[in-house]
Amino acid sequence: MIMNDKQQLELGLNKDTTTQSARRANGKRPRAAWWFAQMRRLVDQAIDWQPAPPARPEQTWFADAHRQPQL
Repeated sequence: MIMNDKQQLELGLNKDTTTQSARRANGKRPRAAWWFAQMRRLVDQAIDWQPAPPARPEQTWFADAHRQPQL
């Protein structure tokens, strides 16, 4: 169908799809609440770790560093 700029486009909303999306959203809310409750419980039970002690100093050795430059 060819439309010109004088016609109005009408979009119909199917009642069933509106209720289905609302029903789907209502089903997600309890799952999301359960998920966030689990995450809060894990954070509350987390152990505070002590940082590792600093590493010992490491001595590096460069090969041929003891040689005198040749002129």
